[in-house]
Amino acid sequence: MGLKLGLSSVVSRMGSLDGRKSCKLVFRLLITLFVGILMKNSFSLAASLPFEIRPSFQALKAEFEDGRFVCRVSDFGATGNGEVYDTSAIQSSIDYCANQGGGVVYVSPGENLTGTLYLKSNITLWVDKGATIVGSARQEDFLAHWTRWYTILAEDAENVELTGGGIVTGQGLKFVVEFKEEKNIMVSWNVTGDCVGDECRPRLVGFINCKNVHIWNVFLREPAYWCLHIVKSNIISIHDVSMHGDFNSPNTDGIDIDSSNNTVIKDCHIDTGDDAICSKSELGPLYNLTVTNCWIRTKSCAVKLGSMTNFNLGNLHFEQLVIVDSHRGLGIQLRDSGNINNVTYANIQMSTRYYHPSWWGLAEPIYVSACPRTPDTVLGSVNNVHYMNITTTSENGIFLSGLEESFLKGLHFRNVKMTLARSTNFTGGYHDYRPGCQGLVTHRMSGLFMEYVKDIWMQEVFVQWKGSNVSDWGLPIDFTPSTVGNMHLMNYENTYTV
Repeated sequence: MGLKLGLSSVVSRMGSLDGRKSCKLVFRLLITLFVGILMKNSFSLAASLPFEIRPSFQALKAEFEDGRFVCRVSDFGATGNGEVYDTSAIQSSIDYCANQGGGVVYVSPGENLTGTLYLKSNITLWVDKGATIVGSARQEDFLAHWTRWYTILAEDAENVELTGGGIVTGQGLKFVVEFKEEKNIMVSWNVTGDCVGDECRPRLVGFINCKNVHIWNVFLREPAYWCLHIVKSNIISIHDVSMHGDFNSPNTDGIDIDSSNNTVIKDCHIDTGDDAICSKSELGPLYNLTVTNCWIRTKSCAVKLGSMTNFNLGNLHFEQLVIVDSHRGLGIQLRDSGNINNVTYANIQMSTRYYHPSWWGLAEPIYVSACPRTPDTVLGSVNNVHYMNITTTSENGIFLSGLEESFLKGLHFRNVKMTLARSTNFTGGYHDYRPGCQGLVTHRMSGLFMEYVKDIWMQEVFVQWKGSNVSDWGLPIDFTPSTVGNMHLMNYENTYTV
């Protein structure tokens, strides 16, 4: 209304001016009005302007599509100085962007100290190269309930993305009470009564009950607990992500996938203290998981299924992996009523070694166990697992242990080359059933240990032993005939070298 009156007033004065001067005056007036409106309404107009002329967005990367709405956290008051908490400013930018229908929340270079940030549907959190989101180490900066302790959390959201080339860190070293080479002693927030147990620490990034999740080109650093947690979600893409957790800190898992389906993980670099990629089915079934072309080092298990297996896990494929100096390589731990079925490990190179008895595992390159969680647990089954084109150098052999009520079935080994060579000073002489069951049990070492296994095929399996100064060294296969049935050996070789 005011705009119309202003124009009418100007036009009424035009009578005294010639035509040329009138046109110039109107043109200047329109330009002035447009600039004023643009400055006043820059956020609402930004989405409709061509990308090239959007104000203040020059730092954005060319990958963004034209017309995508963008909110810069600095425009909402984020300091990026690493001292002032930027939680409110960043959350305000997320909320504002979501209210416009979604878009890009842009974090510019600097250090942004925050409590929990809540992502929403249709939001891309772009942490630019040179930018760091620093998760708080104070409990008051997280929600009251421990299941929502995350630095970045998306819940009940669709089309959510985390990327940009920057860093998200959980300041995990601030949670170390005592630094120890074998295993650090960590802070636990259980003293408040808000959480029970010794693992009461915040996770770094979580997606709960989400759909269409994309995590790529980002560095996840120093989690105090799990690094990336995917729960009851569907259609997840994780690629070109680098994860680093302190090597001596427990529970600093790389990727934990729980009850989520249709997940692809590729081209990732994971170097951490605890399980690197862990799939479980605590809250629902897990199926259609593919992991390819990843580099992994961990003080625990590199690729683990379980131990939470309340529901079925199936159609899992792991290929083109490099596993370096891990405590366990490829692990399956069945402890509950779910079934594990149709699993393939192919084209994998790995080395495993001993670290310390406080960590589960004794350098087994391949480990499968079935163990009921409670005396009342009706255990599920492990069936149809394929190991193809596996090359490993390890301090221990393959461990396959089912139970009388749950035989391991349909295990296939083809073109598996295993070199057994001692690289540490640990004495060995044990089997490790952890978690649960018998724990550490004194037992001689072998290239392949089997109990309660049915239907096992071994084709082109080569075991080479290096060194002769180790007790109980060199036993090719160890099993009790009454617990193993339908064993097929086709070109299984066992050799010794100095």
